[in-house]
Amino acid sequence: MRSGRVVTVVLLVLGVFLAGCGDESNPPDPTTGKWHGAIEIPEQPLQIGVTFAGDGTATIDIPSQGTARQALKDVKSSRDGIEWTIPDIPGDPKFKGRYDSSTDKITGDFSQSGQTFPLSLQRGEIPPPQRPQEPKPPFPYRVEEVGYRNGELTIAGTLTKPEGAGPFPAVLLISGSGAQDRDEKIAGHKPFLLLADTLTRAGYAVLRTDDRGVGGTGGDLDDTDYSDLTADAAAGVGFLRGRPDIDPARVGLLGHSEGGYLAPLVAAKPDSGVAFVISMAGPSVPGRAVLIEQNRLLYSAGGAPQEAVDAQVRFITEWSALLVRGDLAGAKEASRRHNETLPAEQRMSEETIDAVNTRYMAAFLSYDPAPALSALRIPVFAFFGGNDLQVPPSQSEQPMRDRLADTDATVRTYPGLNHLMQPAPTGLLTEYGTIETTLDPAVLTDITSWLTERFPPK
Repeated sequence: MRSGRVVTVVLLVLGVFLAGCGDESNPPDPTTGKWHGAIEIPEQPLQIGVTFAGDGTATIDIPSQGTARQALKDVKSSRDGIEWTIPDIPGDPKFKGRYDSSTDKITGDFSQSGQTFPLSLQRGEIPPPQRPQEPKPPFPYRVEEVGYRNGELTIAGTLTKPEGAGPFPAVLLISGSGAQDRDEKIAGHKPFLLLADTLTRAGYAVLRTDDRGVGGTGGDLDDTDYSDLTADAAAGVGFLRGRPDIDPARVGLLGHSEGGYLAPLVAAKPDSGVAFVISMAGPSVPGRAVLIEQNRLLYSAGGAPQEAVDAQVRFITEWSALLVRGDLAGAKEASRRHNETLPAEQRMSEETIDAVNTRYMAAFLSYDPAPALSALRIPVFAFFGGNDLQVPPSQSEQPMRDRLADTDATVRTYPGLNHLMQPAPTGLLTEYGTIETTLDPAVLTDITSWLTERFPPK
């Protein structure tokens, strides 16, 4: 759902799964050093930075896609020509150009999947993407680095608290699919950092944590299922409720995307102690149905011919059924067979095939949220983006209303917003990094207003 493991099945964006190393050629002056420029993709130029080291290697930075210092290969740099390729990405992305001493620039063409775009690089660091909403210190609240345990697993995170003794109402943030850090960083945005800042300024303590295998949290996300992940979230609730500065009767959950699956599952358990749930782009139908529809919408919106859309949907339908049955080996083989039907430049690497055929992916595809949603008897705020192609409201909004009919539920869709709750023309994943807004201000206002009406800070 987020552009983690799930997204790699439906659309490989430049900058995902970059790896490799340079060759032994030594780029002489004047190319050694840092360069930056934009791949001139029509209507959505992609800012990149390339650093040529003195040992013949080079790395690439793509801030809008969260890519930093990723190694390039087949690096060649001389006064006769400059070349490099990005390994393990479908479409064989590569650059060929020259250094122009009269302008002190590197100019040439970037090509991928049979398409070619101009690319001109000039000296210097790549400017960071504009993210005007990103909170910066000093903060008018306290920031505490914390850690707690779920059995043998250590979970690390950040707790932000208003000034004063409390006890404060609190919110635990649960991230979307894939291994996310505590800020849920994606495409240069930090939505959980912004949410934590907004809610803490409004009087709430907020806990955000690293997922398994990320930052200070142990474990391996690929080898988990939903019982593991709900236990992780429940441990966070217990940690908050056990603190003297937190009101144990007013601890709730905010889940984004797949986190919108996990939050109700945690809250519906007997004696969970959860006081409320906020679901941001959380599905209300089974994971397999979400992924099939997601593929159909993304391929169609991306301009694929109908026969390609149909072929992808057939593959996802077959492949996901194997994973739901627990047949990981069969799912991998289906992935390889499908891969062989694609043009060479569009094929996934074996590493990518391994990355999407996991116990964790099987758990997502198998999950049906209906029982947990229907069991909730606490306040719920569930909302969607009208242009969301990953969790489309056309599929999830009405079932969400139906399944929350017996509780205090607010369900709405924000027109023109995407899966990250950004204002977006199409909702395509490639827009995420090009949009300056991290979270639409109206969404932030409505979350805060909904909370303060039901659980006002004392």
